[in-house]
Amino acid sequence: MARAYWRLIKAFLKFLPLALVYARDRNRWLLFGASREMTPERKRRRARRLTDTLLALGPTYIKFGQVLSTRPDIVPQEYIDELIELQDDVPPAPYEEAERIIEEDIGHPDEVFDTFERDALSGASLGQVHVAYFRGEKVAVKVRRPGVEELVNADLRVINFLLPIVQRLARAVGEEAHADSMEGLAGDFERRIKQEMDYGREKRMLDEIRGNFEGDDRVRMPDTYGDACSRRVLTMEYLGGVKINKVDKLRRIGHDTEQIARNLEKIYLQMTLVDGVFQGDPHPGNLAVDADGRIIIYDFGMSGRLSPSLQDTFVDFYLAATDKDAEKVIDAMIEMGTLDRDVDRELMVEVIEIAIEDLSGGDVDEMRIQQLLDEIEETVYEYPLRIPSYIALGLRVSTIVEGVCLELDPDFDFLDVAREFFIEEGFVQKEARGRAVQAWEDMKETVRSMARTPSKFETSLDKIERDDIEVVVDLEDSRKHVEKLGKRLSYALVGSASIVAAAVLAHGETGYAPYLAGFAVLVLYLLHRSFKKKRGVVGPKYYATRHEGDFDEDDEGRTYGRTDGS
Repeated sequence: MARAYWRLIKAFLKFLPLALVYARDRNRWLLFGASREMTPERKRRRARRLTDTLLALGPTYIKFGQVLSTRPDIVPQEYIDELIELQDDVPPAPYEEAERIIEEDIGHPDEVFDTFERDALSGASLGQVHVAYFRGEKVAVKVRRPGVEELVNADLRVINFLLPIVQRLARAVGEEAHADSMEGLAGDFERRIKQEMDYGREKRMLDEIRGNFEGDDRVRMPDTYGDACSRRVLTMEYLGGVKINKVDKLRRIGHDTEQIARNLEKIYLQMTLVDGVFQGDPHPGNLAVDADGRIIIYDFGMSGRLSPSLQDTFVDFYLAATDKDAEKVIDAMIEMGTLDRDVDRELMVEVIEIAIEDLSGGDVDEMRIQQLLDEIEETVYEYPLRIPSYIALGLRVSTIVEGVCLELDPDFDFLDVAREFFIEEGFVQKEARGRAVQAWEDMKETVRSMARTPSKFETSLDKIERDDIEVVVDLEDSRKHVEKLGKRLSYALVGSASIVAAAVLAHGETGYAPYLAGFAVLVLYLLHRSFKKKRGVVGPKYYATRHEGDFDEDDEGRTYGRTDGS
């Protein structure tokens, strides 16, 4: 607990200058005065400052920044552009500490491995990688960073404490949408970082994804050695290659970088849309190309799954995008839960049409984009974009993959490759077959209806001829209608009676006749007004039924006739 308090103080001191800067952006003198004009360049500076702060706070906050990079409903695009580059390349821990972890889990390195390199190949926030030989094979041994679990648990307490405060502050300054989007963020992050620290889970995900691509000559993923693995140690086949962002080097040694980009996009489309299980961190540090041009994928700690129903929705989304059908894209986004059903569709159609044009590599009018951004800023708080946790990781994957593909091929057309993939996998044919089947069913139903209509019409005429028909009246909004009829009838009776009474009293000497006549005039005026009032359409519905037919009630208790199963 003491460690958590110390981490809270450290986080507070690091974030305080940022908080003051953001407050000054909203009000020039913190509590009053005009806000600053937030230019894109100023936003980028703020984003870089936030990124540096997260790096300084260590592993947990680096991972938290990576999670934020998947949430455009919480942070602006300028921040996402910075955070998505946030990679946890940090100096490895001393060998003696890594050796202790390996010995506790699978045995002393000198006994388990043929040879074991003391100097780490690379270091990350949660673990580090050493090269070794295991049963004559060159392997990469991933070891969880010593003491990281205790550090993460302390930081998670701090984040769970701070996030509700940030939510309240966001609501206090009128940013309800962002505050709502933060709901559940801490829990989602905690689950994700604990999954990444579990190398047993990473091994299972790696084995499953590699199995899905067995025999595929476009991609390679390392094999694992189960008897040299644990929750804190993962021993994998060593696969060497050229990092995928070394584009000039790849071209010099004869690789077709345009084809590599197409292959990479199709591999990740297969993971998400066909297999439903995917590697969730495809940044250039985790991708390489071997001598045969095959893409090597490393590091499956950040990985996820999509349910079959969500896969179907994603397919609908991509098919609509490849067809350049903005309306269907919006429908798919609503189905995924990322857009409110009451969203300004006209505005969103324009936004999506421009996004589709951009994905297709077309020229986009920068002035029009800025106008749309201004409109979006005005409406986003009324109809906020929401990113459910089960979609956020998939969004990160598609964003990073597109960036890598554009490095490999500046003219990369995402939608063209997606369309080609859908044809290869049969999605387009399946959709066409579905449409054809639906059209055929509609046509058959129309033909059946046309065939049934003459006989039904003749039967109805026969019943009318035999006087074997009953008309049942069903009043729309019957209670209000009856109340109005009753009120009008009362006015009419009271008014008529008052006139008669006034006429009788006029022959006497009581003096009440004028008062009663006035009362009658008032009542008749109210009756007249009841007919003049603007009202909805209230009227009867007529249903024909057999004389001895039975009756049903609908959900509102209205009765209607039911005939021979129709």
